[in-house]
Amino acid sequence: MPEVLIYADTVRSPEMRHEVPVAVPDPFLYAERNGARYAFVGSMEVPRLQELGGLETVPLEELNYDELIARGMNWFEIERELALRACRRLGVAEAVTPRTFPLEIADYLRANGVALEADGDLFDRRRRAKNEMELAGIRRALRAAEAAMDAVRERLRSESGTTCEDLRAEAMRVFSEQGMMVPDLVIVSHGPQTAVGHEPGHGPIASGEAVVADLYPRDPDSGCYSDMTRTFCLGDAPEELVEYHRLCLEALELSVKAIRPGVTGAEVHRVVCELFQEHGYPTQLTKAPGEVLEEGFYHSLGHGVGLEVHEEPGLGRTGVELVAGDVLAVEPGLYRPGFGGCRLEDLVLVTENGCEVLTDYPYDLAP
Repeated sequence: MPEVLIYADTVRSPEMRHEVPVAVPDPFLYAERNGARYAFVGSMEVPRLQELGGLETVPLEELNYDELIARGMNWFEIERELALRACRRLGVAEAVTPRTFPLEIADYLRANGVALEADGDLFDRRRRAKNEMELAGIRRALRAAEAAMDAVRERLRSESGTTCEDLRAEAMRVFSEQGMMVPDLVIVSHGPQTAVGHEPGHGPIASGEAVVADLYPRDPDSGCYSDMTRTFCLGDAPEELVEYHRLCLEALELSVKAIRPGVTGAEVHRVVCELFQEHGYPTQLTKAPGEVLEEGFYHSLGHGVGLEVHEEPGLGRTGVELVAGDVLAVEPGLYRPGFGGCRLEDLVLVTENGCEVLTDYPYDLAP
């Protein structure tokens, strides 16, 4: 195994959170050498990290932190020098890093004899198969998303003149009540907005138009996300939306049958594309090279979910081989600009022999 360096906090870095599974808001150096694991941290973090086991926790004072302060160095100069001293203490002369390793610190280490190579694929592979703590966190976040979806449906059907902003506030309220971290973007869009990717949605909702609710709260204990989407319609749904909804549900069912270890995300994506193509809808597999597809099934089938809401493996044209322990968001959709669209999204866990659908929520078009 190569020697490893990560410099990040555990709140924003999935690579660091996977190795050090507690919330540490300030960046620190994590290292692996000869099978041993080290964290070089400020004194206030030492007690919690020591409780983890299997991780040697080194306070910055052991790197002569106080001496650097006495020199009058600013914090950015100090953190570069502390990273170098940690490498020298461990005898790290070369290491691999995540893609997001800070350039300023990398330049300083390289200038002082530590060879670094970014190997993002290595760190992606490390966290593909979810451990029990991560799976528990995903399930908690998913139950919160389902509760929020209940609140969205209740508000939608019970109050005339409801806006996307009202529904988004309901979802965020439930996330908070359930102890979840509220994401930066909560999608509740309506009408033609629903055909515009990650449009968050705005304005009053009318009868007969699509409402897409895409919810992905984050569990604070594990740092893991969930992700789910449902499409609703007040009153009588147009035939076009009913057809979209029927085909998206069929696409979900086909995906679940196709997902298993050894199959690639690209193969599962193709299964759904072929379904939509049979019914006359364009997909990423039918468009011309360079064409910007704006209707039909214009996005991938989905993505991995865990310490990031979008992570490997992808379920698209470049999707890689699935492994047991992957958690996937499967989200087929059909859209037409000026009209709107439909998207249905479930989380599934890849098992040894197939997959398990983690989402437990109805697909009704009526709220």
